[in-house]
Amino acid sequence: MTERDWDAEMKKIDRQLESVSDEALFPSKTARSPVERAQVQETQRTTSTLGVFFRLSLSVALGVALVFWPYSARCGLGLAGYLAATTVLVVAGGWSAIWTWRHRTARGHMLSLLLLLWGLVLTGIDVLPRVGYARPTANHPAFWACS
Repeated sequence: MTERDWDAEMKKIDRQLESVSDEALFPSKTARSPVERAQVQETQRTTSTLGVFFRLSLSVALGVALVFWPYSARCGLGLAGYLAATTVLVVAGGWSAIWTWRHRTARGHMLSLLLLLWGLVLTGIDVLPRVGYARPTANHPAFWACS
């Protein structure tokens, strides 16, 4: 096994680093120009939170309506329709979470995350017994299709 002279290797690396400027090693972050900063501030100022909360109110209405689902969701097409509606709720919650994050709407973002969680809970209540992960009940049997 050959012995390396690590002191010589480190001196070589030190010389290479000394020949390179600090700016080349650690480039500074490019500062935005005042024009770009003004454009971003104008976009944030003119963004209407009314549109954000309108989207959220539609999602909340769907989340509440799913609790009072009027059709049988034990099996077959009724179950498929219910799971499609819960999927729409999850997508709406995720979409509004992204939208509220981009527009810095903290309360709306929390509500969006709660809607996303609510949709996942409602979906899990019906899916988990059917895949064998949770205990089946009379309302949530272990089969997908009606017999």
